Amino acid sequence: MPAANLTRTEAEERAAIVGSPSYEVVLDLTGDGATFRSETTARFTGVAGASTFIEACTDRVHEVVLNGRVLDPATVSDGTRIRLDELEVENELRVVADARYTNSGEGLHRFVDPVDDETYLYTEFAVAEANRVYAVFDQPDLRAGVRFTITAPAHWTVLSNAPSPEPVAGPAASAVATWAFETGPVISSYIIAIIAGPYASWRGSATSVDGRDVPLGLFTRASLAQYADPEMMFSTVQAGLGFYEQAFGVPYPYGKYDQIFVPEYNWGAMENVGAVTFNEGYLFRSRVSDARREQRAIVVLHELSHMWFGNSVTMKWWNDLWLNESFATWASTLATSQVTEFTGVWSTFANDEKTHAAEQDQLPSTHPIVAEIGDLEDVEVNFDAITYDKGASVLKQLVAWVGLDAFKRGVGAYLAKHSGGNATLRDLLDELEAASGRELTRWSELWLETAGVNTLRAEIETDASGTITSAAIVQTAASSHPTLRPHRVALGGYELDDSRLDRVFRAELDVDGARTEVPELIGRARPDLLLVNDDDLTYAKVRLDERSFDTAVHHLAELADPVARAVVLGSAWDAVRDAELPAAAFVRLVLASIGHETQSSARSLALSRLDHAVSRYLADEHRERLASEAGDAIWALAELAPAGSDAQLQFVKAFTGLASTDAHGDVLGSLLEGSIALDGLAIDLDLRWELVIARSALGAGDDDEIAAALAADDTAKGRQLAETARAARPDQAVKDAAWRRAMTDEGLSNDVARAIADGWRRTNSPELLATVVHEYFAALPGVWADRSYNMASILSKRLFPTPLIDAELAELTRTWLARHPEPASMHRAVTEHLAELDRALAARARDASELSGGAQ
Repeated sequence: MPAANLTRTEAEERAAIVGSPSYEVVLDLTGDGATFRSETTARFTGVAGASTFIEACTDRVHEVVLNGRVLDPATVSDGTRIRLDELEVENELRVVADARYTNSGEGLHRFVDPVDDETYLYTEFAVAEANRVYAVFDQPDLRAGVRFTITAPAHWTVLSNAPSPEPVAGPAASAVATWAFETGPVISSYIIAIIAGPYASWRGSATSVDGRDVPLGLFTRASLAQYADPEMMFSTVQAGLGFYEQAFGVPYPYGKYDQIFVPEYNWGAMENVGAVTFNEGYLFRSRVSDARREQRAIVVLHELSHMWFGNSVTMKWWNDLWLNESFATWASTLATSQVTEFTGVWSTFANDEKTHAAEQDQLPSTHPIVAEIGDLEDVEVNFDAITYDKGASVLKQLVAWVGLDAFKRGVGAYLAKHSGGNATLRDLLDELEAASGRELTRWSELWLETAGVNTLRAEIETDASGTITSAAIVQTAASSHPTLRPHRVALGGYELDDSRLDRVFRAELDVDGARTEVPELIGRARPDLLLVNDDDLTYAKVRLDERSFDTAVHHLAELADPVARAVVLGSAWDAVRDAELPAAAFVRLVLASIGHETQSSARSLALSRLDHAVSRYLADEHRERLASEAGDAIWALAELAPAGSDAQLQFVKAFTGLASTDAHGDVLGSLLEGSIALDGLAIDLDLRWELVIARSALGAGDDDEIAAALAADDTAKGRQLAETARAARPDQAVKDAAWRRAMTDEGLSNDVARAIADGWRRTNSPELLATVVHEYFAALPGVWADRSYNMASILSKRLFPTPLIDAELAELTRTWLARHPEPASMHRAVTEHLAELDRALAARARDASELSGGAQ
C-alpha cells in the first residue's frame, strides 16, 4: 500500500509545534510471517494544547498512549497517521503496532535467499518510509536520535547507524538474541537504517584527520561472500575519507562506516549514516568492463561524500534535495579523478551525466534544479537526472565560475557552520559568495531556479586566406524555457597533423546573453575543428559549424583528448535526438571510430547509443539492413580486439544486444557451446546469461538452454535472469502472459517484476507488444491507487511498449493523458513515454528524408 503523503505546509506547521524528538524503538524480527512487532516510545516538546500527527504506516495498531492517556487506535489512527491532540510542553507517546514487511525495496524489505533459505532484511527509508517500521515525525528537519532494541535469530548480524552491541542471548532453549543499541546520532529519519540477517563480514579501519580510528565494515549475503572485494571497498573509502577531509577542512563526522550489499535494492546505493546500503549489482559475479568498475568507484565515493553533505548538514525541506545529490555527484567525480585509477572520469561525466541531464531537461516534465516541492509525491518523481546530473553539471560550471579553491573554502565553511543541523540553498550561497567575492543570487536564479538547456554555437567569418575576421558565441534557448544564462566556456582550436587532431590554441571566456564576441580569435587561422565547450566547463548543448563537424566525424578517433571526444560525440548524439542529424550518419560515425576508442567508459556509452539509434531512430526503409551491418561490424571488432582485453569484452556484450539475424543467433549459439572461442574471453556466469537471453529474444534458444543456465546458477540472480530469458521469446502468447504477470501479480518482488518486464521489452519484433496497450492504460489508475510508489513506478515505466515506435500509439497516449491528469506521478511517467516516442518518430522521419534525398 502507499505510505502516507506529507505536504510542505503540513511539515512547516508541525515543525512549529513539535521539537527535539527522540525515539526508543523495540522490534521483534523473529517471526517468519508477513508482519513484525514494533513498539515506539517517542519523546518531544510541544506547544501546550496544540494538535498534530505522527506517521505510522501499520498493519494493525494495538496501543496508543499519549502522556499517560490511553487513546482508541480505531479513533486516532487511519493506518498511516496517528492523531495527537492536547499536547503538553513535554510529551511522551507510546505506539504498539504490527508493521508489514515489504517486497518492494521500501520500508523493511524481507528476502529469502534460495541458495540457503536464509532470511535477509534491510530498510530503505527515503523519501519518507521510516514510518513503515516505527512511529515517527517523518520529515527531514525534525532530526532525532533513535535507540533500537532488536530481537532476531541469534546467528544473525544486526546493524544500524550506531555501532552494533554484543547480542544478549535469549533463554537457554531459544535460538534468538537481542541487540540493545546505543542511541544513534541525531539525524533525519530518511537516513536511519536497520540491516539484519546472517551477513558475511569483513573489518577494516580508516584514520581521520583528527586522529580517530574509524571502524570500517563490509557485509554481503553469505552466498555472495566470494564476490566481495573488501580490499577495493576499504581502500576507496580510506582514500576518499582523506580526500574529503582535506578538501573541505571538516573531519569525518561519525563513529563508524559500514557498507552493506543488500538484495533486491531499487537504487544504486543509499547514504544511511554509517550504514550505507548498496545494490548487489556492484558485487561482480563475473568479469566486468573497466567502465563498470569505474562506475562502482564513483558510487562508493558518492555515498561517502554524503556523510558531510546531506547527512551532517541536511536540507530543511525536499526542494533542496539537489544540494545533497548534485553535490555528491560532482564531489565523487572529483574524488574519483584524484584518488583512484580512473583519472579520466571527467570524460565519463561529459559523455554520460551531462547527456542524461540534457535529455531529461528536454522532456515536458523538466523542472528547475531547485524544484518546487509541494508534497512527498513531488519528491519521488524528482529523483531524476535534473536533481543528480544537471545539478552536478551546474556545480561544475559554478566551480569554473568562482574557482575551485574558493568553492572548496565556501563548502567547508558551510559544513562547519551548519554541522548537525538543517540548511538551505541560501545558506550555501552566502558562504560561496564570501569565499569567492562573486555575487551569486542572479547566477542561482538563472541556473538553479529555471528549467531548460541552452544551445551554444560559434559564428565565424574569415577572409580569403582563411584568417578569422569575426568570431562570436551565439546562445539560444527553447521557446518553452527561454532563459539565457551566463556560461564559463573554453574554445579549442584543433588542427589535423599526421592523422592526429591536436589542439593548437585554447581561449576561455564568460559567455552571457544571446551573442558574445570572441576577440581572442580574430587574426588566427581558422582551425580544422573549433570546439565549443572544450574541456566541458559548462552545461549546454553544443553545435559545431559545418567544417568542424565534418572534421570531427571523419577524424573522431584521432582526437587525442577523451573529454574533447566526449563533447563531439555528445553533440552528434544530441543532434540525432533533435532530428537534425540522420540516425544512419550517427551509426556510421560510431562504427568508424569505436574500434579506436581507448577509454572504457566512452566505449561503453558509444555502444549503448549505437544500440539505441539502431533500435529506435533508424528509418524503416533500412533499419533491418543497418541493424544487421552494425551487428556484423561489432562482432568483427570483437574478433579483432586484443585477447582478453576490455574492448573485446565490451564488443562481445554489445553484440548480444545488437544481434538481429539468424546468423547472429548462430554465432551466439557457437559461443555458448564453445565451437567458437575468442582467445582470452571466458564464457562466465553473467556472459552466459547474456548469450542465452539474446538467443531467446531471437527465437534461437529453447527451454533446455535456459534450464541449463539456471542449473549452473540457481541463485536469486539466476532465477531473475531466467525470467528475463523466458519473457524475451518472440511468441505472442509468451509476451502477453509475461506482461500480465508482471502487471498483476502482487506477490512478485520489485526485482522479479523488473526482470520479467525487461524480458518482455526485449524484442526485434515490436508489434508483439502492441496487444497489451489498452490493458496498460486501463490498469494504471488502479496501480497508482493500490501499490507503493516504487512498484507503481516500475510497472508504469517498464510495461509501456517502448520499442513500439508508432504514430497510432502516440495519439492514443496523448488522448489518455488528456483524460488522466492525476495523480501527477502517473501522468508524468506516461508523459515522458510520449515525449520519447514523439522524438523517435521525428528522428525516423529525418532519417527517412535523408534516404529520399538520395543519401545511402
